[in-house]
Parts: sequence; structure tokens; C-alpha cells
Amino acid sequence: MIVPEALLLDFGGVVAETVKRPAWAAELAAEVHAMLERAGFGGLSAAEIETDIRAGARADSCWKDSTSRQYAPAEMTHRRFWAEFVATDWPEQARELVTVEASPLCRLMGERRRERMLRPGVKELLAACWERGVRPAVVSNALCGLVHRDFLAREGLAGQLAVQVYSDEAGVRKPNPELIHIACRALGVAPGRVWYVGDNHDRDVVCGVRAGAGATVLMRSRSTEKIPYQVRQTPHATVDDPIGLLRLLENTWT
Repeated sequence: MIVPEALLLDFGGVVAETVKRPAWAAELAAEVHAMLERAGFGGLSAAEIETDIRAGARADSCWKDSTSRQYAPAEMTHRRFWAEFVATDWPEQARELVTVEASPLCRLMGERRRERMLRPGVKELLAACWERGVRPAVVSNALCGLVHRDFLAREGLAGQLAVQVYSDEAGVRKPNPELIHIACRALGVAPGRVWYVGDNHDRDVVCGVRAGAGATVLMRSRSTEKIPYQVRQTPHATVDDPIGLLRLLENTWT
């Protein structure tokens, strides 16, 4: 394990743990329904909208699993998600409206869909990195990275990260190695001098190895063992949580 110059962290499962909110789709559907009515469209009920939102989210999940088999997948755009995954069979006015409002709707969906909590030890990990001259950053897939930026700002951690790179803003998604390379270029460091830490085999481990990261570390989370298919790549090390990651770093520092 090299002594890293930068520590690149996935968001979900590494920096924060997330829990799905059962009522998220109904709440989002109610807001979309109200938006459509304000625009003069009343052809869809809130229940119909909720059904299509849930169908779109499920289709998007399957799409994400399939892209993990590609070498350099592009990210889903906000407009495509709402136009093709949710509103496919809606009347033209309704489909056009949610397509125009796709970015704020994706942000709203991200806020409604999950509760987020910092994983224990994250603040100590970031503080230790800065003390040792290791620049921490977030590199993560996201349908709306702004939701993650907002969360980190509320937790007082935005200033503790040298850079944040999200797939919807970059246009590429893991396991595309370009997402890590974007962060490395922004930090002015070679990929071989960073650690990349994620919680999924098919996206994070594969991405770190493809990008030529100096070390790829798997951090266990609730989703780590939900592997859609086996991958060839293996991590250099596995840790249970941010506290375990800090201990691993301390071993290289000493």
C-alpha cells in the first residue's frame, strides 16, 4: 500500500450511509401532480404519476447494473431520466413539462428518496488526512450530485474536501475510469499516487483498478454484497468503516 497524496472517496456507503424513505414516491408524485396542474394539465392522477415514477426508478436501477459491464459508460442525463424512464407514455404537454424541469425534479427526487447520515469516523478521517498532507475528495456516481453537495455543506464538510466530482456533472459514471481521472487532474496528482475507496465491487473496485489507482480499497456497507454479477478485479484491501480506513492509512504513515 503506497502512501497516498490524495484520498478519493465514494459518497454513498463510504462518506454517508443512506436509508430509503418508504413514502418518497408518493411525496414526489404529489409535487409533480401539483406542478402539472399549475401548468394547466390535469390528465394524470397522483397515483398514476407515482406508478410511473416507481417504474422509472426501477428501470434506472436495472440500467445502472447493465452499464457496469461497459468499459466507459456515460451517465444518465436528467432530461433522459424523466422523458424516457418516467414520462414515456404521458401526453405531450406533461412529458415536455417534466423534461424542461428535469434537473430540479432530480434534485427533489434525491432529497425525498433517501435519508443520509455520516458514517462514524468520517470527520476524524478527513481531519487526519489534512494533518498528513493527504487531500481528500469525493468521487461518486449520482443522479443529482447537488443533493450530495447540499448534504456535505449542511454537515460542515464541504470545506474539508479538496474537490467533489459527481457523475451527472461530469457526464460519465463508474466504472468509467475517467471519473477518477477527472479528480486526479483537478488535484494535479497522478492516479498511481491516490487511493480510491468505494463500497461496490462492480462499480468502485472495477473503476479503481481500471483507472490505475495506487490502491483500490473496498469499504463494506449494506450494499457491498449486492453484486449483480461477478467481476475479475479485486481490491488491494478491505475495511469495515471509515475508522478502519483511517487505521489502514496510519499503517502507511508509520
